[in-house]
Amino acid sequence: MSGKNNIISQIEAEQMTKDIPAFAPGDTVVVQVRVTEGNRERLQAFEGVVIGKRNRGMNSSFTVRKISYGVGVERTFQTYSKLIDSITVKRRGDVRQAKLYYLRDLSGKAARIKEKLG
Repeated sequence: MSGKNNIISQIEAEQMTKDIPAFAPGDTVVVQVRVTEGNRERLQAFEGVVIGKRNRGMNSSFTVRKISYGVGVERTFQTYSKLIDSITVKRRGDVRQAKLYYLRDLSGKAARIKEKLG
C-alpha cells in the first residue's frame, strides 16, 4: 500500500506547483476565474471575504462571500484548480475564528471585519 501512496503523493506534489499567496479567513481577496463562453475565454473577478479554508493538499479549497445587489453570494474554489488564474489579497482581516459562517446572519455594518494592523 505504501508504494501506491507514494506515487499518488508524488503526482499531487507535481500538480500543486501553482504559487498561492498566504491568506486566511477574514481576508478580502480577489479571485480571477477563467470563464469560457462559447469559443472564447475571459477572466472574471470575484472579490469577497474568505469565510472558510480547507487545507487538504491537492483537495484544498476556500469559500469566498460577497454581497451582490443586496444578496449574499458564496462561492467555493478549489485552491489548485486550473480555472483559477490568480488570487490577490486586498485586505487582511483580524478575526478569531477559523470559519466565519456567522457572517451569513449579519448584514450591513454588523458584517464588517476589523483590519489587521501591522
